[in-house]
Amino acid sequence: MTAYKKIFLLVAFLFSTTWAQINAQTYAKNGMVVSSDKTSSEVGVSILKKGGNAVDAAIATAFSLAVTHPAAGNIGGGGFIVFMNAKGKVTTIDFREKAPLAAGPNMYLDENGNLIADINHMTAKAIGVPGTVAGLYLAHQKYGQLPWAELVQPAIDQAQNGFVFNWSLNGAAEYFSSEENESEFMKNYFKNQTGEIPEPGDLWHQPELACTLILIRDKGHDGFYKGETANKITAWMKQNGGIITKKDLKKYAAVERNPIQGSYKGYDVYSMPPPSSGGVALIEMMNLMELADFKTMEFNSASHLHLVAEAMRRAFADRAEHLGDPDFNPDIPVDKLTSKDFAKKRFAEIDINRASVSDSTRFGQLYDGESTTHLSTIDKDGNAVSLTYTLEYSYGSQMGSSELGFIFNNEMGDFNPQPGVTKSNGQIGTNANLVAPEKRMLSSMTPTIVGKNGKPYLVIGSPGGRTIINTVFQTVFNVLEFDMRIDKAIEALKIHHQWLPDQIIYEKNLLSPDTRKILEGMGHTLRERTNMGALMGITYDSEKKVFTGASDSSQPDSGAVGF
Repeated sequence: MTAYKKIFLLVAFLFSTTWAQINAQTYAKNGMVVSSDKTSSEVGVSILKKGGNAVDAAIATAFSLAVTHPAAGNIGGGGFIVFMNAKGKVTTIDFREKAPLAAGPNMYLDENGNLIADINHMTAKAIGVPGTVAGLYLAHQKYGQLPWAELVQPAIDQAQNGFVFNWSLNGAAEYFSSEENESEFMKNYFKNQTGEIPEPGDLWHQPELACTLILIRDKGHDGFYKGETANKITAWMKQNGGIITKKDLKKYAAVERNPIQGSYKGYDVYSMPPPSSGGVALIEMMNLMELADFKTMEFNSASHLHLVAEAMRRAFADRAEHLGDPDFNPDIPVDKLTSKDFAKKRFAEIDINRASVSDSTRFGQLYDGESTTHLSTIDKDGNAVSLTYTLEYSYGSQMGSSELGFIFNNEMGDFNPQPGVTKSNGQIGTNANLVAPEKRMLSSMTPTIVGKNGKPYLVIGSPGGRTIINTVFQTVFNVLEFDMRIDKAIEALKIHHQWLPDQIIYEKNLLSPDTRKILEGMGHTLRERTNMGALMGITYDSEKKVFTGASDSSQPDSGAVGF
């Protein structure tokens, strides 16, 4: 069984067990946290109650998710933060993983120049230098309020004292204990001190992870990138064929960047710049939608979905051609791609009655992994954080040191693996996203904050690999264009088109057969899947001073918590 098939079966299993729960809206007056695990959201709210701000709450929630949501919550991966302060100023922090110093564009090829199957996804050479601890620490140093140790301690308590093992974790544990799983690390990852998998309702303790977190609590950035933890990481790499060294860890630094900014009918839209592709694509698609008249068509009708799909097709083609790490690609045409004039040219190319054709010899890329999670926070003063971080696949590389207690990412698979080789199945070889030492791989993560009159109006984001961009886009669009409640916008039908493969993916049971037939008659190819994304969002009514939060029903353990 291929690595792709294994990951697909695991993700499909986890999602198939969660469809029945509907997470209602939550209201609050003093602050709110929404994340993939309600107990972690409660950790974030406890920080707000202590006088912490939205950044503090986001940091504490993120560390807690590293304990409670190991499929994606992490200290072994990386991600992005978008932060709007109470005065309306927006900045971002890039803590995307980096390629090790020993990496290069041909590292995944055999002696004949062919790509070696799964080497860039399921081996130690797929592990990028982790960025999460550096990113959270930088956010705290620049914008946090409470002491660092207070933000890490709740996660330590959860790891040491245990937290309630839920059905989702039990399902994953059963999967990884099966014969078809080849990862010895994951076979033992969930087992308790007696060597058994905890039952739902039992406490799950993670003493090794607690020890790692204690070093981070006591030494901050250096507690991960230097000393004992760094020594254990590099020793593991040497033993398992990885290429991350002490120098890689010592050199890693998170980066503060200016946000991508756009507008939609009076709202200000802020998102993540490259090496995330999400912000550029989101603004490009919102600009396209601003040119259409949606008052003349039914919501999620064939004509509506056709225009949305055509906007996606164009944004993803531009993504594949132009975007990568800006530190290695200084000429990325971000201003052009996000301009209103460019949108007018793109919109003029759309035939309102017929699907365009994606050129399979040009752009596109294999999907990103699904092992991503998102959290949104807002405090009583109006500071807001949208944070998305990832391990790539579900449970990342499925590898890790038993001494450290966390899972390593497999983010190197997000680079273009074979220079100059573009295939109709979606693999591309354009220069912007080829492997290079210390380069950050292109991402689809799209943490987003929408402002209204200088205050946060919508804080949103999602996991979902390549589909992240489109699920966030459609949710933002639903709220701004149709004045939709946040929970309704999250649960509404989502579609996905990523240029290549040339098809619309849609959520099963949410698209009518008649609409599908009309879209097929327009030239679209359609394919269903159980669901897309797992959105975590907050809206703020500045007149009533009320926060409204909601989480995606596909995540049974998620939750919005406020006070």
